[in-house]
Amino acid sequence: MATPRHSLALGRPQRYSYVVVLAAGLVGWLAPTWASWVLGPALLLGLVLLGVAHGACDQYVVPATHPALARRPGRYWAVFLGGYLGLAAAVGLLWWWQPGLAVAFFFGLSAWHWGSGDAPAAARYRVQWLTHSFLRGGLLFAVPLWFWLPDTRALTNDLLALAGAAPLRAETLHSVAHWLGPLVLAGYLWLWGSYILTGQRRLAGIDVLETLLLSFLLLALPPLLSASVYFVFWHSLQHVLRMNAVMGQPPSGSGATLRAQLGFFWRRSAPLLAISVAGLAVVYGMAWAHGASGPAFISLALLAASVVTLPHALLVTLGLDAARWRHLGPSPRHGGPERAPVTSLTSNPSAGLSVNFNQQAKPFAA
Repeated sequence: MATPRHSLALGRPQRYSYVVVLAAGLVGWLAPTWASWVLGPALLLGLVLLGVAHGACDQYVVPATHPALARRPGRYWAVFLGGYLGLAAAVGLLWWWQPGLAVAFFFGLSAWHWGSGDAPAAARYRVQWLTHSFLRGGLLFAVPLWFWLPDTRALTNDLLALAGAAPLRAETLHSVAHWLGPLVLAGYLWLWGSYILTGQRRLAGIDVLETLLLSFLLLALPPLLSASVYFVFWHSLQHVLRMNAVMGQPPSGSGATLRAQLGFFWRRSAPLLAISVAGLAVVYGMAWAHGASGPAFISLALLAASVVTLPHALLVTLGLDAARWRHLGPSPRHGGPERAPVTSLTSNPSAGLSVNFNQQAKPFAA
């Protein structure tokens, strides 16, 4: 039985994220001097319960997308942990060897991961899906570079200083902003035109709305706050709901259901979330004992995130997103029959995800 369409035909209830992003942007616009005090407590709590937690169910991706690889729990866990920790260690070595390259890799991978995570499930063509992914990620970096360049440079240089690398010059970021901004704007005009010409006017309207909403957030708040709001209450929350659908708990529209959704996810993610929080507590405790300051704590959080972004992003792209690709046409100019949009990752058994995931995942359930 197909899963019904949810909010705005995106397969996941986006409106929760819309409300939070709009409210946070209004705080930054109307009370900029109070923004960090108003938003800070919610962001700190959300960074743990959503930001850190949203990757703590990565172990369920392979059983859902490739159940044959997870039939032996012991062997699966050995391969999963070995691969996950091995990729994280490789990123750590990159930080040690070439910290400047590691920062560029982290920002580029984050742009792709955030953008592809937001890519609409209702898109009909791969070129549209890919273009949206690159543009959404580019938007999240282009706006702060254009309008918050000193703050963006300070965050980047603090991260480089933590790794012992030379700081970036303002001229370097200026040049990046001057080519990235127009490229993103031109790309969006092409994408929206492509949606309209291929009969996807509603999808074009949704994308315009989201682009304006995120641009407002990125303009109204400094980069640290705007990126945190997006990461916690847009990217992480929507990934949690997406994973719940994969794990047999499709989202619904009510606030009570949202609480149930979060509870379901936290129960599944509890073991790895507890290990992650304990590890972060040890690292931050050591940094505190050595007299680390506020900027160092922020940079440490970014460095820790960069280490696990590679294995997490690979699982999402090669596992979850690959299911969408199989149901998308190559390009609007490609001939052949029209394909129905995939409105949910669980809306079609042939989308590559096991419809009996709860049965498949029982050995891994928390």
